[in-house]
Amino acid sequence: MSTFNRDDILPPDPDLEVLHDREYRVRAFRKDPNLLIRGAVRDQKPPRLYIDEDDEPLTIHHMQVDLEVAFPTLEIAGVTVHFETHPNDTCPLITDHYDKLVGLSIARGFTHRVRELFGGPRGCTHTTALLQAMAPVAVQCIWSMRASQSKQTGNVSFLPRELSGAEKEAQWAMNLNTCHVWAEDGEFVEQIRQGASLQPPLFARQRMIDLGIDPDEWRSRMRG
Repeated sequence: MSTFNRDDILPPDPDLEVLHDREYRVRAFRKDPNLLIRGAVRDQKPPRLYIDEDDEPLTIHHMQVDLEVAFPTLEIAGVTVHFETHPNDTCPLITDHYDKLVGLSIARGFTHRVRELFGGPRGCTHTTALLQAMAPVAVQCIWSMRASQSKQTGNVSFLPRELSGAEKEAQWAMNLNTCHVWAEDGEFVEQIRQGASLQPPLFARQRMIDLGIDPDEWRSRMRG
């Protein structure tokens, strides 16, 4: 059984001719005491688009990046960049330039800093785009790391205790203004500041219901 669903999240359209396929894949691993964020980007052209006799898709770019990220600070502690497929012999000469990522926070401000350091002729377009896709995965792993650590220690009560207003501000500061839901002057954030207790995410609530689990009972159990 696969760990993840393998279905195509972008199904083909039989009425359209495919000209290009770009695929991002980002996975996060627990590498005590840190996180390992591993990403890849691959561009492919369909069979026979360029060469009539070619029955296989043609890969034109394939870049891979490993980021070791300190937890819980989310500061980058190590970087490895590898070019598997590239158009020019000199493309890999830029890989060491990405060592400048070490010491940066992968949380807020990361995208802007990456553009400053590696935008245009200062980097590889495809690797830089991949980095911007990898950063949110590290942030989304805060809760995942807490859950993993708790399960390994046998402590199932991994949800944090109820926080004060100031603690909530600090806990969710990195989420503020990242999207319309987390707008600092929006209804959702205002509810948090007024002391509302956050419910499990919609996808988690639906999965619990599908499994016959009461979300409110689960939340109480996880808090111990």
